[in-house]
Amino acid sequence: MTIPISQIILHKLRMNLKSPFSTSFGTFQEKDFFIVEMIDQDGNQGFGESVAFSSPWYSEETVGTNQHVIEDFLIPLLQKHPVSHPDEVTKVFAPIRRNNMAKAALEGAVWDIYAKRNETTLAKALGGEKKEIEVGISIGIQPSVKDLLNTIEWAAEEGYKRMKIKIKPGWDVDVLREVRKHFPTLPIMADANSAYTLKDIDHLKQLDELELMMIEQPLEHDDIVDHALLQKELETPVCLDESIHSFDDARKAVELGSCKIINIKIGRVGGLTESKRIHDYCKANNIAVWCGGMLEAGVGRAHNIALTTLDQFILPGDTAGSSRYWEKDIIEPEVVAKNGMIKVPDTPGIGYEINRQALEDFTISKKVFTL
Repeated sequence: MTIPISQIILHKLRMNLKSPFSTSFGTFQEKDFFIVEMIDQDGNQGFGESVAFSSPWYSEETVGTNQHVIEDFLIPLLQKHPVSHPDEVTKVFAPIRRNNMAKAALEGAVWDIYAKRNETTLAKALGGEKKEIEVGISIGIQPSVKDLLNTIEWAAEEGYKRMKIKIKPGWDVDVLREVRKHFPTLPIMADANSAYTLKDIDHLKQLDELELMMIEQPLEHDDIVDHALLQKELETPVCLDESIHSFDDARKAVELGSCKIINIKIGRVGGLTESKRIHDYCKANNIAVWCGGMLEAGVGRAHNIALTTLDQFILPGDTAGSSRYWEKDIIEPEVVAKNGMIKVPDTPGIGYEINRQALEDFTISKKVFTL
């Protein structure tokens, strides 16, 4: 039986982060994104969230390209090809190359509405069994080492299970040495966002003395081969992020020995179905996975929580509580992390209600499509 989708509403939102977020590729405080609201003939509502940024820093996708692809290609495909299960969405969208974040936004809404129609949680619909998940925190490049240490101390007191520290040339080994000196047993990792090349191997080897959990995406965003060369030289596990856009990317990286860990981001790989495929492959091949964040608002955060309930997510992800990033979120209740743990909701779908007033307050445009 097909899912009788009758309407799709595309809400474009603009929200301000509590404080600027800096990485090796830029600094921003304002985020534009889309909330996809999907309504079926029985009145059920499903929600998805786009995660692309306004500029093509992280990938080639942007808020603008997401809108173009969703409106002009993906929604028309769903109109022509009704689905009975969310797994079918990937095949429906297959004629459109890449544009994974646009695809994931719509596919996420299909998964939510599917779970609600079946009166089950999104986590259970995906096959997850955890009742709570461990979470870490992502810390952008700070104005000073002192600011970084203060932020880490706050996060440690809050109970976060892992600290991800953004690095770049000139803000890396010495900074991390200082962090390790102050926090000798704290689980920490470094995220380079493709800021290095193979010429930096000797420099990066110094990280081995710091007993990091991993170094994430040190080399080019589209590279798998050079990461294999780097991993052979490092004791520190390499984690791939930007290089993994699909199940096949993950398979090739594992077969080449390019990494020991994979960061699965729902938007980057094109949705929950592909995320689950990658998870299952990594489980079969003893590759640890964790769920990365893209500064999501509540809907995207809820999808991350559901995905992380799958059992090979054995490392803490980036899904911190809503209040870490936003003065006010668009869901009720907001996501709360307590002692580094988030309880998995037990109500159907994503498990959170949309705060309609907040959604309206942050919305800068809206379009309605009838299927």
